[in-house]
Amino acid sequence: MIFRERLRALPTFARPGLPVLDPDAAPPSPHELFVAWMDEAIEAGLLAAHAMTLSTAEPSGRVHARTVALKDVTVDGWWFASQSTGPKGRDLAANPHAALTFFWPELGRQVKVTGTAASAGVEASRADFLARPDASRAAGLVNRQSEPLASREEYVRAFGEALRAVTADPELAAPDWTAYVLTPTEVEFWQAPDDGPHLRLLYRAEADGWSTGLLWP
Repeated sequence: MIFRERLRALPTFARPGLPVLDPDAAPPSPHELFVAWMDEAIEAGLLAAHAMTLSTAEPSGRVHARTVALKDVTVDGWWFASQSTGPKGRDLAANPHAALTFFWPELGRQVKVTGTAASAGVEASRADFLARPDASRAAGLVNRQSEPLASREEYVRAFGEALRAVTADPELAAPDWTAYVLTPTEVEFWQAPDDGPHLRLLYRAEADGWSTGLLWP
């Protein structure tokens, strides 16, 4: 079987038994519906339910995407964190427009959050960094993300030095570590059914709150 045929033969979602999205029962804000969906993903035992694809773009328009962890959802938006000096931070400093995509295939669900991302401030960034495990703090302290690496041994040495530093000082934080908040302008909820077409529900930010509507599949 050629590769294309193998791909076409792959199953998409586990059916039957997928959850149902009722647009008429949707809450007034996308934040509420997202938290409800995240709770269901966690309760279903999905691995890394908080993983999301962060898409950013350079001023030239070249797009970058990578998987990061969701840190929180508040009325301000969707939170994540990274080095301000890394590729993500440089993209956002030049072009704050970004998108987050969550995919939970076991539930036949996808969520896309589109908006602008900005730093949550020094204190929030420091608190986020200090809440990380020591190994994650050490990796953040090395702070040479995406730079060319001459050898694995070079990184092992740098990581070891950083780990000793954060272990010795629980208050040590990477100066460029930044907590970001993506303030949404649109949030789309995508639900696959047991049979028939999928459903797309769009929330759009308006001056007086959120409007909702359906999109063609």
